[in-house]
Amino acid sequence: MRAFDEMRKLEMFFREETRRGSCSVVDLYELVQHAGNVLPRLYLLCTVGSVYIKSKEAPAKDVLKDLVEMCRGIQHPLRGLFLRSYLSQISRDKLPDIGSEYEGDAESINDAVEFVLQNFIEMNKLWVRMQHQGPVREKEKRGKERNELRDLVGKNLHVLSQIEGVDLDMYKETVLPRILEQVVNCKDDLAQFYLMDCIIQVFPDEYHLQTLETLLSAFPQLQPSVDIKTVLSQLMDRLSNYAASSPEVLPEFLQVEAFAKFSNAIGKVIEAQPDMPVVGAVTLYVSLLTFTLRVHPDRLDYVDQVLGACVKKLSGKAKLEDSRATKQIIALLSAPLEKYSNIVTALELSNYPRVMDYLDNATTKVMAVVIIQSIMKNTTCISTSDKIEALFDLIKGLIKDMDGAQDDELDEEDFKEEQNSVARLIHMLHNDDHEEMLKILCTVQKHILLGGPKRLTFTVPSLVFSALKLVRRLQGQDGDVTGEDVPATPKKIFQILHQTIEALSCVPSPELALRLYLQCAEAANDCDLEPVAYEFFTQAFILYEEEIADSKAQITAIHLIIGTLQRMNIFGVENRDTLTHKTTGYSAKLLKKPDQCRAVYACSHLFWTDDQDGIMDGERVLLCLKRALRIANAAQQMANATRGSSGSVTLFIEILNKYLYFFEKGIPQITNTVIQDLIELIRTEQQSDNAVADPSTEAFFSSTLRYIEFQKQKGGNIGEKYEQIKTSS
Repeated sequence: MRAFDEMRKLEMFFREETRRGSCSVVDLYELVQHAGNVLPRLYLLCTVGSVYIKSKEAPAKDVLKDLVEMCRGIQHPLRGLFLRSYLSQISRDKLPDIGSEYEGDAESINDAVEFVLQNFIEMNKLWVRMQHQGPVREKEKRGKERNELRDLVGKNLHVLSQIEGVDLDMYKETVLPRILEQVVNCKDDLAQFYLMDCIIQVFPDEYHLQTLETLLSAFPQLQPSVDIKTVLSQLMDRLSNYAASSPEVLPEFLQVEAFAKFSNAIGKVIEAQPDMPVVGAVTLYVSLLTFTLRVHPDRLDYVDQVLGACVKKLSGKAKLEDSRATKQIIALLSAPLEKYSNIVTALELSNYPRVMDYLDNATTKVMAVVIIQSIMKNTTCISTSDKIEALFDLIKGLIKDMDGAQDDELDEEDFKEEQNSVARLIHMLHNDDHEEMLKILCTVQKHILLGGPKRLTFTVPSLVFSALKLVRRLQGQDGDVTGEDVPATPKKIFQILHQTIEALSCVPSPELALRLYLQCAEAANDCDLEPVAYEFFTQAFILYEEEIADSKAQITAIHLIIGTLQRMNIFGVENRDTLTHKTTGYSAKLLKKPDQCRAVYACSHLFWTDDQDGIMDGERVLLCLKRALRIANAAQQMANATRGSSGSVTLFIEILNKYLYFFEKGIPQITNTVIQDLIELIRTEQQSDNAVADPSTEAFFSSTLRYIEFQKQKGGNIGEKYEQIKTSS
């Protein structure tokens, strides 16, 4: 480049000499041709030629034609490249272009184009020949040198794109065919890749669109080693950006059938290169799909056609294991989700699931998570059973074990996150039509019951609560539930729930199944379905008896049963007596005495409810509280026998609070005398020699006594009842 700068100074010297009249430019042009060495001679000739054109003593086209022909004298690749680069540099502002001071007749534009094209062709030939110079061991070194010199050739195309006279017709008829002919015929992968990229980058988008067929026809003729996918992708990206920036040009895309031409070209490229890696082919389809979604977003048939072409390319192959190929498949499948922000649109694409079938198990899960995240992000409501069937087919990698899947390779945290996403998805499925919602629930049930024991604990609760939402909407309806095609009624839904939870209880996950049975029993109570509610309680008790062995789990379960049963108001006397008898019996059989005591006094609430027409059996309330006292006393004796101390009196204080609760409710069997006796009992236990001092227990008792005093001071009916109770010792 420094040499070129020096030549500029020489050009200024020649110009000054001709201006002073020391020597005419014609004589100077003849004189330099007598230089002894050809290379200096041609550099001098180009320099003087620049002065000659500026002098306008000869038409620019004649001088340029002479110079480009004379430069053939240098056939050494490297020297010839730099010589012609110098020629291009000094002539770029002297071309006989429209509006230029060197413009000649009507044909001068053709002359300018011909000069640049001829120089480009010769430079490309020299550039390609560089790879054949020198020993084989230096081939890599020559490749690097060629790569560094590529811009010398590419500048000619940039000059062509800047010629004002090169309109669309000339570009279509002359420029592009000549360039492509040279690109194809050179049969050099580096040159072909670089020059195709240059064509795409330097010429206007409008020209590419109008000459698309000609341009695309060259791609199948390129060398197999050329990275065609990158160049084609750049072309599609550029045209899609053109469409996005200028919506008014969209009709032109339809007019030239851009999609069909790209699709056809990609098919021919893949056919011409049978050894093309899968990742290359899929990358081409990703670019075509991106182009389609940006230019023709309303044409789902185009989108499905791209996916179908990808399936055809993948047909006969096993599941993809190449990480790059699977990454491109994910990009292909994610593009419609990102564009339409609605999985329902993707579900209308028949080839969408067929593409997913070629992903390995791990990648299928990744894609399933992407689909669910798209649904969550866009709060998409999927409202028909057939769409849900299609959706669950897409995310089957998350809802059931795939063939050949290795369970031991699954990370526990990842598994939980996957299943939680499925559970959230189930809550997104909704339809205001009761019949269709029932079909949705049946579809979901069919799929999740295939998920295996590890998945049911995550997915069944979501299905149960979705079904219970429908039950609340149908509350009060009834009907015949025999057969498959029946109207949506609570009974029908409870049958589905029973089957679903039964599958969960076999996992085994008895604690969760018991909770769900109780939820269903509560819903059946609100629907006035006594037999159904009783059946759910029966199943809960069976689970408690046969499956729940852990003492802590038993404590939690019995309190859940008590709380649910206390709320039930549908049972007749016989059924309720059976259930309460069972509950109190289980409460008294817990492993530890304190747990027995707390469960038994909790059962007292089963016999006194505040609801209208509620149960008010004071005798049985008193029996529960007395039984709790006996158990508490037994616990004290056991503590005294084993530890030499009577232990804490916390249980007695808790029972006292229960007495106070029912005392305020007005149960006649709970009198102030009974409460007074219990207070004295607690004081006696606290003052016994074996009592263990416990500040928290003493604070609890003091707080209870203060409550009694507060009620006295408050007055009213309750205050009068408390008057006869003495809290001071």
